[in-house]
Amino acid sequence: MYVGYMAEEHGAVKLKEVEEHLDDTYFYWLGETDDDSACYYRVHSPVALIEYDAQAPLAYGTGNGGGMGGPGGTPTQQHIHTVIRTPNYGVDLLKLHLENDH
Repeated sequence: MYVGYMAEEHGAVKLKEVEEHLDDTYFYWLGETDDDSACYYRVHSPVALIEYDAQAPLAYGTGNGGGMGGPGGTPTQQHIHTVIRTPNYGVDLLKLHLENDH
């Protein structure tokens, strides 16, 4: 699903990389499983880290104490945060770049 947002060539390379590490890939789920439920999940491998986190929709409060939002609000699928990155586990990327590309 996530590689579908990349240019086709880049997505194919990333998908191959992910498939090569399936035995070292872990999935974590927190929350309900109904289609409209808020949840959190994490996919973590040596080559990919994906987090999906439903948040309380902060902007939907009415200002008079009604509605959702702010601390104690109810997370919904209306406000989600997603992080997708390649873990580098302490690699000094600037140093690596300077050594290889300059």
